Formats: sequence, C-alpha cells, structure tokens
Amino acid sequence: MAKLDNMIEFPMANKPNFKMIDVGRKRPTRRKAIAVGTIKMGKEAYEHVKCKTLPKGDVLALAEVAGINGAKKTPDMIPMCHTLPLDQVTIHCALNDESNSIDIYCQAIAFAKTGVEMEAIAGVNNALLTIWDLTKGVDPNLEIGGIKLLVKIGGKSGVYINPNGIPDWLRDQLPDGKSLKGKKAALLVMSDRAASGKYKDESGTILKEILETQGANIVAQNIIPDDAKQIEENILAICHKYKPELLIASGGTGPGPRDVTPDILEKISDRMMHGLGDILRSESLHYTDTAWLSRMTAGMVGSTLVIAFPGSPKAVKECWDILEPFLGDALNKIAKQGFGCCG
Repeated sequence: MAKLDNMIEFPMANKPNFKMIDVGRKRPTRRKAIAVGTIKMGKEAYEHVKCKTLPKGDVLALAEVAGINGAKKTPDMIPMCHTLPLDQVTIHCALNDESNSIDIYCQAIAFAKTGVEMEAIAGVNNALLTIWDLTKGVDPNLEIGGIKLLVKIGGKSGVYINPNGIPDWLRDQLPDGKSLKGKKAALLVMSDRAASGKYKDESGTILKEILETQGANIVAQNIIPDDAKQIEENILAICHKYKPELLIASGGTGPGPRDVTPDILEKISDRMMHGLGDILRSESLHYTDTAWLSRMTAGMVGSTLVIAFPGSPKAVKECWDILEPFLGDALNKIAKQGFGCCG
C-alpha cells in the first residue's frame, strides 16, 4: 500500500501546468520577512502627504491599513502562495525630505511551514499603490520602485540578508547567528562501524561544523563503539575534565540491543531533562512517521547538559534545527541555576 503522503498521479494525457509545492513534511518554524519599496513625487504633493492635507485624507494612515490588508490577501492574489496563519504584520512609512519620497517597510511574521517574504512584499506593494491612489489627483507624475526583500529569517536557510545591503538600524537588530558564542562544547559519536574504521563518521563532522559556526569552542571529540562501559567512561571523563556547557552524544538512541546511550545517560546523570527528548520526538514527526521509535533524551552530568542525538547525519541535522532557536538561551538559564562558576 502506498504511503498516505505520496502524491496521487491522475491518469490524464496532459500533466498539470502548475502545482503548489507540498510543504506537508516541512516543520513549522518562526518565520519573519522585511521588505521595502519607495514612491517618489513632486515637492507639492510630498508636502501635502507630510502635512496630511491631501483631499482624500491622511494617506500614510490609510497606507498602513492597506499594507496590512495586502499581506493578509497574498494567497488570493498570487496563486501558488500557501495560505499562512500570519501572527503579525506591521507597516512603517519613512519620509525623505531631500528626495520627496516615502519608503514603505513591511514586516510579516508567522509560525509556518514556509516563508513570509511574499506577504511582506505584497504588503509593501499595496501600501505604495494606496499612496499613489490618494496622491495622483495632486501629482500624476508619480514613480514606484525599489521593491525588494531586505531580510528573511526562519526555515532551513536561516537568515537571508539582501546582498546589496540593508539599513544600519535593521542590521543592528538581527541575530548574529552565534547562539553558542563563548561556550565550550564536546562531541561523542557512538558507532561500532565508525569506531572500527568500516564507516566514515559523518554525524560528528556535521555537528562539529554546526557548533563552530554557532561560535562554540570544541574542547573534546571522540568516536567509540556502542559499548555501555566505554560510553559511560567517555561521557564522565569529558564532563569532569573539560566541564563543557554542552555535550552532544550522537548514536545509540534506537530500539536495538546495541542502542544503549539513553540507558547509560540515565544511569550517570544527576538529573534527567526529559523535555528535550520529548520535543525532539514531537517535532521530528514532521520529518518521519517513525520518530517515536527514537529514545532521544538529555540529562545533566555535573554542569554539562548532555543530549543524546540519533546517529544518522540526516537526523542529526534535523534535531539541531529543532533545538537551535532556544538552545543557547537554555544553556544560559542552566548556568544561572548554580552552574555558572563551573565552566
């Protein structure tokens, strides 16, 4: 029997010309996009806009409402756009006295499976068109241009910044992508094949690159077999010798007889942090229906948060994407619980 999420192919001679992208297996994340566009006009019209003396009323106030409405109506206007549950849309109008122009910024935010850049751009466009409509009676020689995406945050791509530059005030508010800056981290890979040299370890390599990109200082990295005694000795040795804030143990979290990492972690931890395993399993269901087979978990060994990840490179990347938005803040809060002096 075919899986339920497989697309049904209809028996027709001609294939459809278009189709919406299937985002069913994408995980909802916090999404944000900021776009901008500009409308230019003559000095007389600009002064009317600025002083709110246009015949039809306060154009900027109405442009804000129109921009919000435009973002909300995006899937109605653009056929292939998904309908998103927008959490917030804000419009900002910036007046430029020297050029008699108005910059319209739109910020769209959603917790969704796909990005909100089209909503931000649609918001800008609708606000600009509204200004045009209310101003054309005073100045028919108007010009709209410079509509572009400035920033996009969320999803697999992380943070996108327009390569042609963004305003300084916006850049100062963006995350620096270094959630683990100044923190010590360690890696321990459990794999019989990788430890014997029969299999090239990929999970550890991926994790090392991720952690270093996030600003962490890797103080220890090792590959060992799926052996209970070695797992226990290595975790304890790393935590006691290096006292890293974070240790990721990759491998041995399945239901097989050699998958003993969670059992060892429960044995040696001062206290378990089962919530991390719960959220990893729950969110991993967006990627695979068998996520509940994984025994991912976490515990505190002294001052170190030890997280048991799966061993496959794909699962490692997916698990990191789940934890990355809050892991740095979680480590800071753990330090405030009395571990801050133990680094």
